[in-house]
Amino acid sequence: MDLKTKYLGFDLEHPFVPGASPLCDHLDTVRRLEDAGAPALVLRSLFEEQIVEEQLEGFFNVEGHGESSAEAQSFLPRPRSFVFGPEEYLDHLRRVKEAVRIPVIASLNGVSAHGWSDYPRLMEEVGADAVELNLYVLALSPDVTGAQVEEQCLDAIRAVRAQVQVPLAVKLSPFFSSPAAFARQAVAAGADALVLFNRFYQPDIDVAALQVEPSLHLSTSAELPLRLRWLAALSGRVKADLAITGGVHTAQDAVKALMAGADVAQVVSVLLRRGPEHLHTLKADLSEWMERHQWPSLSHLKGVMDLDRCPDPELYERANYMLMLQNGRHLAAAMGENR
Repeated sequence: MDLKTKYLGFDLEHPFVPGASPLCDHLDTVRRLEDAGAPALVLRSLFEEQIVEEQLEGFFNVEGHGESSAEAQSFLPRPRSFVFGPEEYLDHLRRVKEAVRIPVIASLNGVSAHGWSDYPRLMEEVGADAVELNLYVLALSPDVTGAQVEEQCLDAIRAVRAQVQVPLAVKLSPFFSSPAAFARQAVAAGADALVLFNRFYQPDIDVAALQVEPSLHLSTSAELPLRLRWLAALSGRVKADLAITGGVHTAQDAVKALMAGADVAQVVSVLLRRGPEHLHTLKADLSEWMERHQWPSLSHLKGVMDLDRCPDPELYERANYMLMLQNGRHLAAAMGENR
């Protein structure tokens, strides 16, 4: 069965790509992923705040602390909270490249156009085959408009694009007022691929301690439908590769994503739960499903259920919303599942 696909200019043997996560923090796990058939790897993100913190630390070491605030260090996580500092990240990227023969994609997380210094270029210089820019911005102030957020994100894409010659993927949020329009602008700004979507880890509240506390929940297949909708909306309508991340746990999840228009499925949570070798299972299950349903290749499957080719495109829009709310049968079925 032909599971080959293309992403960021790379010819991949199958569409399951380990996404940005702790999976690639150790070389032994990196080698296990390659041995399990990973066609490419995305390293965990280097955060803009880490780069800025290192720059400020160098400045204050030279200029002294005469003008600093005693509370300034509380603004960012302490350096030990990060697995890799900026220079350590580059060294780790270099060692991963030396350890494997598959494409290695470096990852940046931030939104400022000026906070990166030279790190995208340095990532390319030490061997990154591509760069993934993870856009994460929270407009908590009512004075910040949606248009300002979008322009800030586009400026960040342009800034990274100007530094690197390797392919650039951009991981998007689903919370733009018009994700399809922003996706087109992101491609115009220099994105070669779009990754749908960033998973935002929402903080929780400790009601006893009266503290806001971090929380992390691994994804489930329940997160898939949001991504399917926007994959279907973008497939064939933007000149960029499409990746899905969040919600792909089974071969059938991947089939849905591919039918909606994805070129690859980035997998993380399922590999954290089951180990790198689970890639063998995902690939075998996908091959078996395609053979059983008589799909000769991924290229035949890809995009057959996108917005332009599915038999009922209105169900991607308001029709499904109205149908679910007005049809008691669907509600009864959902209630039965939860008993």
